[in-house]
Amino acid sequence: MINSHSQPHKAYDEFSLVLDPDVYEPLPDDWLIGITDVVNSTTAIRSGRYEDVNYAGASVIAALGNAWGSFDFPFVFRGDGAAFALPPQGMMAATSALRQVASFARADLDLTLRIGLLTVREIRTSGRDVRIARYAASENATYAMFTGGGLKWAEQQIKNGRYLVKPGRYATKPDLTGLSCDWAPFPSRQGEILSLLVEPNDHTSPEVFAALAKRVLAVFDAAPRQSHPLSGDMAIPKDSGRQVDTKGWSEVANSDFRKFDDGLRLTLDCTPEQIDKVEAILVPARARGEINFGLHRQSHALTTCLVPSDRPDSHLHFLDGMGGGYAKAAEMMAAGALADIHHHAR
Repeated sequence: MINSHSQPHKAYDEFSLVLDPDVYEPLPDDWLIGITDVVNSTTAIRSGRYEDVNYAGASVIAALGNAWGSFDFPFVFRGDGAAFALPPQGMMAATSALRQVASFARADLDLTLRIGLLTVREIRTSGRDVRIARYAASENATYAMFTGGGLKWAEQQIKNGRYLVKPGRYATKPDLTGLSCDWAPFPSRQGEILSLLVEPNDHTSPEVFAALAKRVLAVFDAAPRQSHPLSGDMAIPKDSGRQVDTKGWSEVANSDFRKFDDGLRLTLDCTPEQIDKVEAILVPARARGEINFGLHRQSHALTTCLVPSDRPDSHLHFLDGMGGGYAKAAEMMAAGALADIHHHAR
């Protein structure tokens, strides 16, 4: 069990290891779970505002780390939002940072950010859990992975109006030091940038899901580059008069292109053939009632970069697809779930 002040000690540098349910450690009952998402993000993305949506999603992590004084807490970037866990003494920092970011999103980005906060205890009462493991994307950057179904359940509750944090009326601006989206979009070199979400259904055992996830990852890992969407020679700032610090960019491996967050969340550069192969694995699994999935193909990937104030050498690159990415994949997943309901109702 993780104590009140820490994350799990060991970080796994091989992604397939974090698919093993046994490597996850439960968070203490009194820890806080925060979840945010942009309301109507698909409409904003349709009108070409994907950078604003991503910036609003990542700003929660930046504001929280700067308010808390450390980025050493579990969090996950989800494209149009974020999820995080903090010990109980982070309650004031979390509430204040969430309110500030919601006000900033409305005033500066013209986006409505839904914000919610609850305890792990409240999630466990529902029969779900929150367990975490750490994945080392590189020597300098580790990302938290979540399992137990708790985040998925909490997100649904917050979308239904429970556990909401009411936005403050006179909130000061959030401290977004270190956050930027100054990079031009990255073109796919293999054919497509794929945004893929795969979630287990409630009754699917973790072992069955892990086996399926490993089959999916094997398709992408067959290539030597392991489908990483970013490479050092592609870092082009939007302001082309500005020189890129290639040493800083060498940390581009610190990207969250592969995540486990109560399911697989991937942004990959891959061939159309690889996508077809993966669909051939996922479609029958959905028909068997094991999973639901959504995917979206696009030409470019987007990165929002965070340089944590407490660890300037640890650039974190939050990735999403430029054509709607995770939000579009989630839309497809919701449509699949709806189709299943209608099918069973007949």
